[in-house]
Amino acid sequence: MFIELEPIFNNEGAEKSFSYEFSLEDGEIVKSIKAKGSVFNRTGIVSLEAQTEFLLDTACDRCASPVVRSMKVPVSHILVYQLNDEDNDDFYLVEDMHFNLDELIREDVLLSLPSKILCREDCKGVCPFCGANLNETDCGCKAPADPRLEALKQFLE
Repeated sequence: MFIELEPIFNNEGAEKSFSYEFSLEDGEIVKSIKAKGSVFNRTGIVSLEAQTEFLLDTACDRCASPVVRSMKVPVSHILVYQLNDEDNDDFYLVEDMHFNLDELIREDVLLSLPSKILCREDCKGVCPFCGANLNETDCGCKAPADPRLEALKQFLE
């Protein structure tokens, strides 16, 4: 969704609300994002405030079971049309007075995803020897002896 920001930057007290849904087309774990919020100018400062909702659809990082989780991520940025310091990450630069809101929201959503996604907090994962899901069954596998210690084991017998 493109938003024209010139009327908001030029008029103190101006506000533009939005509510829409868009899809990520590159097959990521988030398929569709609902965004609702507004861009507003208060005392000459243009801000973007929004709330996003989406379904996280992926596999557990330990046991590979499917994980579908509803998530909400707040989006908050201060928008500017020029920067004095190019290395300033506190502001979002909008050079041509309109921008693609989808890119900004997509970036915030992807950065908010957890680094490790588990089906449940106490997920046991899979057995490294037989591959059984340890959340569903206890496989009874025994870890094989370290081959470097075989000579020591024969000595003790």
